[in-house]
Amino acid sequence: MAAIDFHRLSKYIPQFKNKKIAVLGDLMIDQYTWGTIQRISPEAPVPIVEVQNQSNSLGGAANVANNLQSLGVEVIPTGVIGDDDEGQELINMITDAGFTKDGIFIDGTRRTTIKTRIIAHNQHVVRIDRESKNNISPKTARLILEFLESEMPKLDALILEDYNKGLLTRNLIREVIALAHKNDVITTVDPKFNHFLDYKGVTLFKPNRKETEEATAQIIHNIDDCVTAAISLRNKLQCENILITLGEEGMVLVDKNDQFTQIPTQAKKVHDVSGAGDTVISTLTACLTAGASIFEAAHMANFAASIVIAEIGAVPIDPQKLQHVILEQKS
Repeated sequence: MAAIDFHRLSKYIPQFKNKKIAVLGDLMIDQYTWGTIQRISPEAPVPIVEVQNQSNSLGGAANVANNLQSLGVEVIPTGVIGDDDEGQELINMITDAGFTKDGIFIDGTRRTTIKTRIIAHNQHVVRIDRESKNNISPKTARLILEFLESEMPKLDALILEDYNKGLLTRNLIREVIALAHKNDVITTVDPKFNHFLDYKGVTLFKPNRKETEEATAQIIHNIDDCVTAAISLRNKLQCENILITLGEEGMVLVDKNDQFTQIPTQAKKVHDVSGAGDTVISTLTACLTAGASIFEAAHMANFAASIVIAEIGAVPIDPQKLQHVILEQKS
């Protein structure tokens, strides 16, 4: 495995502020309800959570946008919300965070996705999802495509963030990737199973272990299995690079030459992994726009993930912390 030049790696971070990235994907609200458990309900054998406070944060593709902005990137969040109170709340959160809302479209037939996590004593008790999963209409897809067509010449990268909520249809996926290729725009994908093999020809495809096992019908027992699955996927997708995330076992990168790199996790403590994938795709894409190799970008993303999973909730990566962690390493 090639050695990492940590000093060189740290030099990419200041370059992020000159980059522009669009995030096309399922926008949502992550709601956290915090409380304590003192007793079990007399009505059923379940804990009673006494609520102390509640907070909302940007979730899904909006959290990816939040990570990118935290890194200094200019971001265009692009997606669909419902014509409901939650949609208005999400618009307010997005504009309050300093994002443009030009790429956000309202569809009155859908509801805005909100994921509520009940947390007591720093432990997740249950999650409640309120959402629509039906495909967006051809009219809405056309509006999104027209918007991205106007923005694409100004972009350095496009992230496709798929949560299987119906935004990324087969036709929309293919058309936006073709637009990106036409404009020499980097394309990275955080996929879900429904359209797993539709993301052909992208710069980087980043599934996790479970998604890879489902798509390849192969259980990943070890690194050799992971590399075999990654090469198979890369050939099917005709993409440049595959990065499979393996949780506590780190990541495996397979590049366009079918050369693989095992990247061990850098996590020292794990409190919440809910936003780790968003941080990985955000950091990795930002690095590629700054001129990093895929090898360097994957390592930077790995360091970023180790920082955010040490906190509770989907928190954006802090570039100063990232810089500090990288410079702490020994070359």
